[in-house]
Amino acid sequence: MARAVSTRRKITFTVIAWVIGIAIFFPILWTILTSFKTEGEAIASPPSFLFFDWTLENYTTVQERSNYFLHFWNSVVISLGSTVLGLIIAIPAAWSMAFVPGKRTKDVLMWMLSTKMLPPVGVLIPIYLLFRDAGLLDTRTGLVVVLTLMNLPIIVWMLYTYFREIPGEILEAARMDGAGLREEIIYILTPMAVPGIASTLLLNVILAWNEAFWTLNLTAANAAPLTAFIASYSSPEGLFYAKLSAASTMAIAPILILGWFSQKQLVRGLTFGAVK
Repeated sequence: MARAVSTRRKITFTVIAWVIGIAIFFPILWTILTSFKTEGEAIASPPSFLFFDWTLENYTTVQERSNYFLHFWNSVVISLGSTVLGLIIAIPAAWSMAFVPGKRTKDVLMWMLSTKMLPPVGVLIPIYLLFRDAGLLDTRTGLVVVLTLMNLPIIVWMLYTYFREIPGEILEAARMDGAGLREEIIYILTPMAVPGIASTLLLNVILAWNEAFWTLNLTAANAAPLTAFIASYSSPEGLFYAKLSAASTMAIAPILILGWFSQKQLVRGLTFGAVK
């Protein structure tokens, strides 16, 4: 009896998981399918799901109209640059909070996380003026800086959580053997927290890749990433759904592929320390 109940429960949870997964993935699938339709078929009512005239015309038009590879390269540089810079800053910060906590450590962490609740539009004008005066508008360097600052609270919080799962006695033993602060962080702490650091890196690459608000407001042409590339297909004449879907598919494909091949590492990092 108990085995039958357990089996039914597993089947129920499996079905629910599949339903949720399909519901989450369906908008992506619909975007991909729409990218292979003509503009007329893209806005047809009722819409067609699989039975339509497949075409690559939208992808050809997108490539002819825009420099996709420039936007792609900008996205790669901005995403990796902001993530690596964030890790360089966050690893020592998370180390100090995890292993040398003060009375206000948790308050500082909560304050850092609370900054993510601030609407970005609330600080757009001062940041825009600062970037204008510093010559950082429409530059990859400027976007690397601003995305690092925007995602730094998440990076610090994640690393802090992972570092707290590492026994402090190991670091104390390293100090007794003569390891300095630099050696302790680079040669002891970082290798032990590789799963957590890897998942933090992957998550923040995804966040930076998908960032639209700052990329649309602080760039024009030279440093515009793929989010700006997608937005360029919204015009006063209206939306060209098929071409917009093709541009969206080309923009999300690299990060989807990265997520697919790194999902095991991402899950391993996100569950790091969950089971002792």
